[in-house]
Amino acid sequence: MTRTKKTGMKARGGRVAVIGALGLASVTLAAAPAFAKGAVDITAPHTAHVGKTITVTAHGDDDSAGYLHQLCLQERSGKQPWHQETCSAAVKADARVTARGKAAHRGNLEFRAVLYGLTSTHDHHPVRLHASDVVTVHVR
Repeated sequence: MTRTKKTGMKARGGRVAVIGALGLASVTLAAAPAFAKGAVDITAPHTAHVGKTITVTAHGDDDSAGYLHQLCLQERSGKQPWHQETCSAAVKADARVTARGKAAHRGNLEFRAVLYGLTSTHDHHPVRLHASDVVTVHVR
């Protein structure tokens, strides 16, 4: 009489379970969204006096941008819409921009920085990647 192996089915069943678990893990990882690293930081004084120079600086970067970054500073007073103060040149790495201006009257000025992704230096349709938190300067 020959002896048959009973462990053959158990071993095959274990392999199937491992392969199934690996397949499920790879599908789960592929379905999860990929998060690119990117951030925009802005710095401004908390208070300023009328007629004195205000300096606002910002820098930002994003790994998902295809080719270039451009960083723009935007400003508004009261409930007015945002308008662009200045923009950086299109760069491949960390974008930096600085704006200097004088406050003409009392009140609050709000600033934010917006990072755009460009496909070329002459891209007419930039993609908004990130925006910074709003920074308020109290003008006295």
